[in-house]
Amino acid sequence: MNLSKEFYEGRKLENLVENQTSYTLNNASLHIFETHEQAERVLLKFDKPVLASMLKGKKIMHLRDQQSFNFLPGESLILPSDEMMCIDFPEAQFNNPTQCLAMAISEDKISKVLDHMNELMPKVDEGEWSLMDYNFHFTNDIGIYQILQRLLFLFTEDHPSKDLFVDNMLEELIIRILQTNSRKIYTEKSFRLSSGNRLAYIVEYIRKNLHNPLAVKNLSKKACMSESNFYRVFKNELGISPIDFINNERIKLAVSLLQNPNKSIKEVYQECGFESRSYFNRVFKSRKRMAPGDYQSKLNVRA
Repeated sequence: MNLSKEFYEGRKLENLVENQTSYTLNNASLHIFETHEQAERVLLKFDKPVLASMLKGKKIMHLRDQQSFNFLPGESLILPSDEMMCIDFPEAQFNNPTQCLAMAISEDKISKVLDHMNELMPKVDEGEWSLMDYNFHFTNDIGIYQILQRLLFLFTEDHPSKDLFVDNMLEELIIRILQTNSRKIYTEKSFRLSSGNRLAYIVEYIRKNLHNPLAVKNLSKKACMSESNFYRVFKNELGISPIDFINNERIKLAVSLLQNPNKSIKEVYQECGFESRSYFNRVFKSRKRMAPGDYQSKLNVRA
């Protein structure tokens, strides 16, 4: 993710640690932080819920009641209002600064999006959309990445309608983050939730049967839904289609199996439930940007 020429032309470098450049609109504020020297135990908090996303470099985050973790480019973090962050900058240099954006979003805007989702995208089994798990740390998917890149441009652009542009983008960003969080909850807690939630039951069933054929028609029957309603509800709540979810889970399994240098590619794709090597190769390359054989060779070289 790149900062615009307008950002560099307009910002003032006044501090070497967490130099802040801010842009404020009706429902959100964008803050770009740059750190040009190594530092430890830097404290920071916001009075609104915040999406923090790493642009460049590395931070070590220390949050309340959590083990410290590395925060790297391509990753984001959702924080509640007034959450104190304690941050280390182990690699920052003057000519290679650490850069991070923080998007503070009004709680009123979040509430309106939640009301809109509950009206038009109701959850299965009478559940309601609510605020995401706070201190939710995730890797940006392509959709979230593109929205953040667009917001970086819009906030720094001198345009009379940018408040309207940003407001529309914020709605999509909030929805995609909630769906990403929902995927995480269903994936990590599917067994516990499966007895009382049809989607959780299906997610648990998928994860236990990756080696078997998994047709949407059969999954919808297990969920006691029509095929069209099952597809709609699944995509509304998890943000991806059932087939994409199945393929993602199968690729996770394949990555684990490929760590064994004695496993043939044929054994791997069959154990993961793929019908053919060509389809396995295509799906794997779309997720990992390389063929499974090359991925396995790379792992063995590292070992």
